[in-house]
Amino acid sequence: MTTKRVIKEARGLAKSYRVTNGARFRLKDWDPGDTMGFQSEDKPRAKEALQNGVLALADLQDLLYAQDKWAVLVIFQAMDAAGKDGAIKHVMSGVNPQGCQVFSFKAPSAEELDHDYLWRYMKCLPNRGHIGIFNRSYYEEVLVVRVHPAILEKQKIPPSLTSKRIWEERFQDIRSFERYLSRNGVAVVKFFLNVSKEEQKRRFLERVDTPEKNWKFSASDMPEREFWDDYQEAFEDLIRNTATKESPWYIVPADTKWFSRVVVAAGIIDKLSNLGLAYPRIDNAKLAEIAKAKKALMGSK
Repeated sequence: MTTKRVIKEARGLAKSYRVTNGARFRLKDWDPGDTMGFQSEDKPRAKEALQNGVLALADLQDLLYAQDKWAVLVIFQAMDAAGKDGAIKHVMSGVNPQGCQVFSFKAPSAEELDHDYLWRYMKCLPNRGHIGIFNRSYYEEVLVVRVHPAILEKQKIPPSLTSKRIWEERFQDIRSFERYLSRNGVAVVKFFLNVSKEEQKRRFLERVDTPEKNWKFSASDMPEREFWDDYQEAFEDLIRNTATKESPWYIVPADTKWFSRVVVAAGIIDKLSNLGLAYPRIDNAKLAEIAKAKKALMGSK
């Protein structure tokens, strides 16, 4: 399948899961088990679609790198075991490692707590011509920090600035930050991998029962299940407040991994294909230089 055809199909798929205006967004309206009608027997077709998407992404990344005008920031947010790592591994398997960086953000260090909450993320923004991937991001500041207010107390913010409006204020900060990025050539695309509580339980049990997957299990993940409803409410609120045309959210149904990865690939292809990417135009002076080099090469031993 040609890259042009893959891009066309990816745009159509991505549109079904893209949110550009969160005013009426309700998480309950999005089914974590959705596969757009495809059944388990369609898995080989999905794998083929993903492979085609991986190849198309490689072509688009080559244009992005050569043009050296845009940078692309890809953000993944989800509950534990939703498949973020797997999506990154499979969807980005064909891109040139020289033009792609992945950052995973854990609890902030003492140095990071001595700065504003966006500081450590700003340091990791992608260069022009590159794709940067945030496995969790500054959205943790309106997710885990909101669900566990004790974390906010450790951020050394003056008490007068931690009013009941702090979440609304942080949404304003994030919208402004992403608008700033888009105005400076950093295209932002965001994925929420929407996994159900039942599927998360099944994956946790799989990690416990499968020796090869024991390393994935973390006892700290279990207590967080007790806050499931709080997290769902927080996710809904942040998407409602930060989904924009410039920086859309893709609500990825994550209960079926093979389908979720196709949706993620489609979303990234959709973003890249709308940036007007092209190889740099070569001027006459450069063409003359190339011709001279060719002549020298042809005449050498």
